[in-house]
Amino acid sequence: MAELAEEARISLAQPVETAPELLLRELLAWVGEAPRTYAETIEAWRSNCPRHPVLDDAFTDGLIRAAEGLVVLTESGREAGA
Repeated sequence: MAELAEEARISLAQPVETAPELLLRELLAWVGEAPRTYAETIEAWRSNCPRHPVLDDAFTDGLIRAAEGLVVLTESGREAGA
């Protein structure tokens, strides 16, 4: 029983990623794995939900950028996705 209590204490001490953070990591991995056109990116990641603006946040936070019709990771985006 003490072992379970210790495991619970340790797991609660570790930060848990929220859904938006997980979506951001997924977006960064998706952009990083292959060249993506701007149109393809908008189609795949647009959201009408104001609670999950992952694509907008990634552009605003400088994690991705549009370059010559493609969406690419910035240096900050590569670091955040690692």
